[in-house]
Amino acid sequence: MRPARRLPADFYRQDTLTVARSLLGMHLVREVDGVRRSGRIVETEAYQGPEDRAAHSWRGRTPRTEVMFGPPGHAYVYLIYGIWHCLNLVTAAEGVPHAVLLRALEPLEGLALRTSGPGLLCRALDIDRRLNGADLTGPMLWIERAPQSAPVRIGRSARIGVEYAGDWARRPWRFFDRDSPFVSGRRTPTPRR
Repeated sequence: MRPARRLPADFYRQDTLTVARSLLGMHLVREVDGVRRSGRIVETEAYQGPEDRAAHSWRGRTPRTEVMFGPPGHAYVYLIYGIWHCLNLVTAAEGVPHAVLLRALEPLEGLALRTSGPGLLCRALDIDRRLNGADLTGPMLWIERAPQSAPVRIGRSARIGVEYAGDWARRPWRFFDRDSPFVSGRRTPTPRR
């Protein structure tokens, strides 16, 4: 463990869009039975419920979304299509259901499976619903600063797979490393208005 590089809980209390951008280039770490698996974060998406119709919290507080309303710095893990787990990091203030979805990693340590896509990322790091609510400053799952990192050229686009959310689907709240071959989706930035 390298505790000095771990992100403190205060990091997640920032504005959700700031967190989503700032995570690019940092490392997601999962430790299981003393084995460390890690990857460099290269793609994220921000969700700002309950107003954001693409956020799970749009319909309000439910047993599924309860973690999103809790304190920032915790994992919100859910299952989609009955097979894929997705990892979100709860952000903003307690009671404000915002989160950042981790969409893709560049493999660093102990990863043999693909990590380009939120479901593949979770499968490669053995992340499932057992980690829903996990403290991101704890011993099983955390984010840490890279020891030495070059500046990331950040691309920005609309989020992927949320077309049902109307105008909210067009918000440029997906952030990605423009130079990474591990980004999961399209690389076309949203034009600035």
